[in-house]
Amino acid sequence: FCGECLQPCLQVPSPLCPLCRMPFDPKKVEKASSVEKQLSSYKAPCRGCSKKVTLAKMRAHVSSCAKVQEQMANCPKFVPVVPTSQPIPSNIPNRSTFVCPYCGARNLDQQELVKHCMENHRNDPNKVVCPVCSAMPWGDPSYKSANFLQHLLHRHKFSYDTFVDYNIDEEAALQAALALSLSEN
Repeated sequence: FCGECLQPCLQVPSPLCPLCRMPFDPKKVEKASSVEKQLSSYKAPCRGCSKKVTLAKMRAHVSSCAKVQEQMANCPKFVPVVPTSQPIPSNIPNRSTFVCPYCGARNLDQQELVKHCMENHRNDPNKVVCPVCSAMPWGDPSYKSANFLQHLLHRHKFSYDTFVDYNIDEEAALQAALALSLSEN
């Protein structure tokens, strides 16, 4: 992990790995000097302007590259590849847009919520309830995430509506996913 991604994990009393969520000792975190060396020596073209940039500086370049920002602005919102077979119920909670748990900004879809929080609340140490999880039938509206930004980045990379049948319980969903996985392999 880069230092910027790992830093929020180190600011809690019992640090958890941002990937596997297992506890770890921050004193045993080591810099991968060989990886740092490679990132500083290899260059690659920016996906927007094609300027060659070292991999160590690519994230900063892409975030400020006008051509990348233009491409992002013209990029269509995510839509399912095939129509869903689920009917649109009228009496369910809003699972399409969310309120920022830090500042109350409203009507943010999942992608906008991630972007908003990364841009405006990256260094906010407050524990907050995930509005996406709390809108789900299995969500706990009182659970406060120790590291909300990492939670957003790792747990909400897709829209649940595309993959979840809200009319079945968690065990039935797990069994259906396993059966589908086995049938595809």
